[in-house]
Amino acid sequence: MTTKNRIDERRGGALTENQPEKPLYKQLLDASTIGISLVVATFVGLAIGYILDRLLGTSPYLTIIFLILGIIAGFRELIRIAQKAAKENEK
Repeated sequence: MTTKNRIDERRGGALTENQPEKPLYKQLLDASTIGISLVVATFVGLAIGYILDRLLGTSPYLTIIFLILGIIAGFRELIRIAQKAAKENEK
């Protein structure tokens, strides 16, 4: 019995013809999307806050506010991607 078969049994059954397994490269792309989106959203928020602080002279308040907003946006995207993956696994 292969590791894949053991994992499938623990999940409640093997893959059927209606549930083809995703190729490895697609699985890797999905996994990398999560990390990239979290980092990009954080840095975009930081950059917007930093630029606005420089323009308006309000340092460091807008940097902190937009950094927090960027982190929130990144985690929101992470949750959205996870929910999408869970729906795909149910099919």
